Amino acid sequence: MIRIFNHYVPRAALRALVFDFGLVLVLVMLAVAISVGGFAQVMPMAGTHVISFAAFLVVVGGASGLYESSQNGSASRSMARAAVVLLVLLPVAYLVFGLLPTRSGGHSTIQLSVMAGVAALVGRRAYLSHASAAASARTRILIFGAGHAALDVSETLKKNDPNADIVGFVPGPNERETAVPAHRILAVDDSLPAIALRLGVDEIVVALTERRSGSMPLRQLLDCKASGTKVHDLNTHFEKTLGQIRIDYLNASWLIFGDGFNQGAWRSGVKRVFDLFCATLLLVLSTPIMLVTAVLIKLESPGPVLYRQERTGLNGRGFSIAKFRSMRNDAETDGKPVWAAANDARVTRVGAVIRRLRIDELPQLFNVLVGEMSLVGPRPERPYFVEQLTQEIPFYALRHSVKPGVTGWAQVRYPYGATVEDSQEKLQYDLYYVKNHTLFLDIVVLMETVSVVLTGRGAR
Repeated sequence: MIRIFNHYVPRAALRALVFDFGLVLVLVMLAVAISVGGFAQVMPMAGTHVISFAAFLVVVGGASGLYESSQNGSASRSMARAAVVLLVLLPVAYLVFGLLPTRSGGHSTIQLSVMAGVAALVGRRAYLSHASAAASARTRILIFGAGHAALDVSETLKKNDPNADIVGFVPGPNERETAVPAHRILAVDDSLPAIALRLGVDEIVVALTERRSGSMPLRQLLDCKASGTKVHDLNTHFEKTLGQIRIDYLNASWLIFGDGFNQGAWRSGVKRVFDLFCATLLLVLSTPIMLVTAVLIKLESPGPVLYRQERTGLNGRGFSIAKFRSMRNDAETDGKPVWAAANDARVTRVGAVIRRLRIDELPQLFNVLVGEMSLVGPRPERPYFVEQLTQEIPFYALRHSVKPGVTGWAQVRYPYGATVEDSQEKLQYDLYYVKNHTLFLDIVVLMETVSVVLTGRGAR
């Protein structure tokens, strides 16, 4: 993982993005050069077209999830994702390179060459998302601990990091019970630095279930770090691997003395300008969609087009949001708030579609314009549920230290939640956002939101 503006990005994904950007630049410049008769005229004639299209390609690929590892997913899903990307890129390539000021007949050659190259590149990327990482690119990880925490670390690495190579587990001196398989536990026949050196370890994750006096060999861990081996504690491991802050292993001191939670005036100002620009643009683009949605809602069932709800926002202050009504008008006749469920019978036919495509959330862009919400942030919850969740889930109130968002890190990483347990899972992503939020992370969330909307993932 590489940390960029406080956000952890998979090293392999970043390399792939940079490589594909460079590759498409070379391919397109070569196609143009062959058509016009030399490289000298490429940049003056087509430089803007080439660079803009290369950037557009990696943005669309990144938003679609094409650069995520899919080793645990189906090949058919990856190919379907690649097909969607090509449906966007190929027409754009045809239009963009049809505008070049080339001699008669030159356009078609460039267009077909670029389209063929893009198709090959996207197909290659879909294939590589299922390919195993080369041995030289894998990170050799030693887990210090052999209890349930160590087992959790192992399972998250296997599921989320195809480049992770777990060399084994070293039990802590005070661990009495083990949860990992006995054959994975290494014989402690030497010091921790010597074991790490012998096994060629790149990284050590400290995952001890027992941390009382004498459990943590601080000098040995310091020697490992001094020799170039990365050493991470349990909370940092989950933060960088899963993009979440796990509550079950969290202690307040890690949040207090660690970095993050940058809420300065500069950050707030930049975020506000970004929100105003994007919300205004999205409102202009989505106005036809909202008008059609309003008509369809009115035609299908009696009741208002918009549904207003009280929500809890920044610093616990209440405010009212508007959503397109997606349920029957009598959905909560007793006045008691109820979480939406899977295949909820209260959802109308039009409502099912607009919820799947997140169209029902579009009126909240007006909340962004007046400053009650941000484009990206933790989703605002109803006061009834906030009171319940604050009592049952540790650190829940921290999510109110930033403005709530129309979309958020939890929304693109976890499906729709309808229980206290789901709320706790989503809070772990919200805490990651609150701790690490930057304009860069906001852009990442917006790109992933596009993928979520296109696939309907997590909708109810």
